[in-house]
Amino acid sequence: MHILNRTYHRVAAIAIMGAVILTGTAQLAQAQATQAPAAPTPGAPHEKKVKDQGEYDIYNQTLKDQANPAALLKDLDTWAQKYPESDYKDDRQYYYIAAYNGTNQPAKVLEVGSQLMTRDLKTVYSDPKAGPQQILTVLYMMSVNVLKLPTPSAEQMASGEKAAHALQEFVPNFFTAANKPAGATDAAWTEGRTTMEKVAKDTLMYIATKPGADAMNRYATSKDVKECAAGEAGYKKALEQFPENAFIAYQLGRALRCQQTAGPEKVPQALYEFARAAALDPTLGGTMDAKALNSYLDSAYNSFHGSLEGLEQLKTTAKASPLPPADLKIESSSVIAMKKQAELVQSNPQLALWMGIKGALADTNGTTYFENELKDSAVPPLKGTLLEGKPACKSKELLVAIPFPDQQGNPVAEITLKLDVPLAGKPETGGTIQWTGVPKAFTKDPFMLTMETEKAKVENLKTTPCGAAAVKKAAPRKKK
Repeated sequence: MHILNRTYHRVAAIAIMGAVILTGTAQLAQAQATQAPAAPTPGAPHEKKVKDQGEYDIYNQTLKDQANPAALLKDLDTWAQKYPESDYKDDRQYYYIAAYNGTNQPAKVLEVGSQLMTRDLKTVYSDPKAGPQQILTVLYMMSVNVLKLPTPSAEQMASGEKAAHALQEFVPNFFTAANKPAGATDAAWTEGRTTMEKVAKDTLMYIATKPGADAMNRYATSKDVKECAAGEAGYKKALEQFPENAFIAYQLGRALRCQQTAGPEKVPQALYEFARAAALDPTLGGTMDAKALNSYLDSAYNSFHGSLEGLEQLKTTAKASPLPPADLKIESSSVIAMKKQAELVQSNPQLALWMGIKGALADTNGTTYFENELKDSAVPPLKGTLLEGKPACKSKELLVAIPFPDQQGNPVAEITLKLDVPLAGKPETGGTIQWTGVPKAFTKDPFMLTMETEKAKVENLKTTPCGAAAVKKAAPRKKK
């Protein structure tokens, strides 16, 4: 999942507010149109004055063309060229922002907005009726347009961030009963405030996460793990600003996990962040299916740990803090296997020996291992379960299984013992025998290791008489 998807999601949410913004702007324009400066009259007192009839005509034409951004931009360029030092210069800048937004020139929106923000917007747009709407529009347009830039510069990002912070602060002051347009319902006014707050927050989150997202996008192309480290640094910094954001936690998890080859210790940290995202909001703000994230977490955790044991506790721990504790430990399945192997060596060395032999034989190079290292070598005593004798009576071969402690189902013969002499009777199956033998042959499919051994070296082997065939019946006596 790329940050671009998240950006589109935010832009779509922002669009909800479009009707409200356009309605408010239209009402503002209409109000200003009715208050457009009269034709210049020598000596008449004005707080703002047009310089002559020509500027008056351009001003009115600008108001008329607000619904047509291209025409509006042409009007403004003419106005700025002919009257660069107009008393209405700040109002002209306000209309420039609308025109540049309408003609899809986000860089220009930020350029003009940044110039206005170097001054106090409340002073620039001080009219008690039009001013608040103008300030809101400037901050809103800057916040929206920084998202439209494919590769914003550091200066543009800074301008967008400044505007979004200012928008956050201004929203509570603007959305009051006194500023509500006459035709707006309470529900629409409340929705407008909620959406504007989201615009500001999402813009700030976009800016905060962009360094990490850019690094991960570069990694997707280059496969350079250094980019993952840069992504980790970027998302960690973003978490400082948005510590409770599940989306950032998930992205940090991705940046950590792609470093697993160079730093295996990153995997537990990645699992922690995935668990935190799942615990906070498995939909990642509506950008992901909740089941998909939990399934991914289960799979990743099970793949690393070998089971889901401890996952719920990890979620509980992760939900409490944006970053994992320094002593976080999630044992890998290989470490767990090594510990079990060490315990097995202590408690059942013969089984441990066989597990090692069988693992090597079952490996891709099992046949080579048998021929070069195992065949005709001395193998320490092994223990196993006797399954069958061949033939059943006076057996010359014994089929043996060495089941693992957690093995399911009936044991399967994996070793054939070839005896130097046949048994005297029928071997009792199901019991445990111990033997010392020499490997002579091996097949991988079906798995079977053949060993030669002496009858005298097979311990705990019990036999029973072969039955009627072993006792010769006496011939019947003839009657005299």
